[in-house]
Amino acid sequence: MTGNIRGQGNPWVAVRPGEDLDVLARRMTTAHRSFVEDRSPSDSVRSVVLDSWLRSRTQGVDPDGRDDSVVLSGAELDRYRDGHPMSIIRPVIRKLLVEDAADTGLLVAISDAEGRLLWVEGDSAAKDRASSMSFAEGVDWSEESKGTNAPGTALAVDHCVQIFAAEHFSRSVHEWSCSAAPVHHPTSGRILGAIDITGGPRVAVPEVLSLIRATVAAAESELRVHLMNSPKSLGDTAPRLEVLGSGKPGVVRSSGRVSLSQRHAEILLLLADHPEGLSSDHLAVLLDEHELDSVTIRAEMSRLRKAFGSAGLASRPYRLVGELNSDVGDIRRALDRGDVEAALRIYTGPVLPGSSAPGIEEIREELRSRVQAALLRVGDPVLLAQWTSSIHGRTDVIAWEAYRATLSSDSALYDQVSARLNHLDRQLGV
Repeated sequence: MTGNIRGQGNPWVAVRPGEDLDVLARRMTTAHRSFVEDRSPSDSVRSVVLDSWLRSRTQGVDPDGRDDSVVLSGAELDRYRDGHPMSIIRPVIRKLLVEDAADTGLLVAISDAEGRLLWVEGDSAAKDRASSMSFAEGVDWSEESKGTNAPGTALAVDHCVQIFAAEHFSRSVHEWSCSAAPVHHPTSGRILGAIDITGGPRVAVPEVLSLIRATVAAAESELRVHLMNSPKSLGDTAPRLEVLGSGKPGVVRSSGRVSLSQRHAEILLLLADHPEGLSSDHLAVLLDEHELDSVTIRAEMSRLRKAFGSAGLASRPYRLVGELNSDVGDIRRALDRGDVEAALRIYTGPVLPGSSAPGIEEIREELRSRVQAALLRVGDPVLLAQWTSSIHGRTDVIAWEAYRATLSSDSALYDQVSARLNHLDRQLGV
């Protein structure tokens, strides 16, 4: 074996089948020393690890520094954990991972979205040893605090990841290895926290990463069921703007859904896209290419305050006060984490299809282009079939050609897709 050479193979997996763990550990120790002491990166370091080391150094993490992070403990930690969405899936995690961890040397940790460890369970001896490096409940294990580590790095890059031995930025963690993955809200896609397995070098083999991913899938499925019965239990206190498709736009709150006029939906979406705020003149240009006068803008904002709530809007410049989620934001977050399937599931129609406001047309095209680009990059025939049969992709020649490229040339489906392309060529004059 040549080891985990940077850029080779799956960058998220630390140890490859049949790899000599002792040889790999020595190589990583040498690479870490070279990076920390000589500031020289090594080709033997996986790209995801090297990027994390660079972030850790930029953020001022000391690989030999003492632990001075703020610890949440006692009644304060209990209150925080009890009200956290990750508490809902803890029984699933305990059943799938913790119940079999006794006397194995393994620890199972659950963190929040910022990297603070909410629960650390498993082998009692391992838990005692881990406490010496402050791997304990209530401690911040984000990358910003501890440098490269599986739960912190998984949250930083929004992806499952393994960290083996000296791949950790902090030297005090070099005797440990870990595998972790983020957990997402089932509808909005925002990160709720992470699930981690920590232990010896065997924790960094591909099978453990598969186990973590399967546990996350089960946990998110549990959250989806729970959300159907109790939507407020996931901390969804922020209003949510719905602007996709031909239905009536509206704002969803815990008290119910309020329908909006197209103009009010346009304004809210534009303000959400410009958190720094918009002047009356700038907002007018984004709403109408012929521009609206300031009196009209003030009148619309006055009516919007009655529909949306005056506490959520500020003036000079016009801006949102507090968080406003949206289905547009849900798609963007899904694309950011590479979940094209989720993006397609949320993308039920164009952004405010009846709107001709320049600012909305720009958002509409940006979202469509991003989804198309992600589909072409992934090249999944099932997803391409979904796209080309949807309102967004039925005339998308590039997507149809990409779909045909995934099919066998002697299949009936290949002929059908070719016929569709010929029809589009004639129709669009391509």
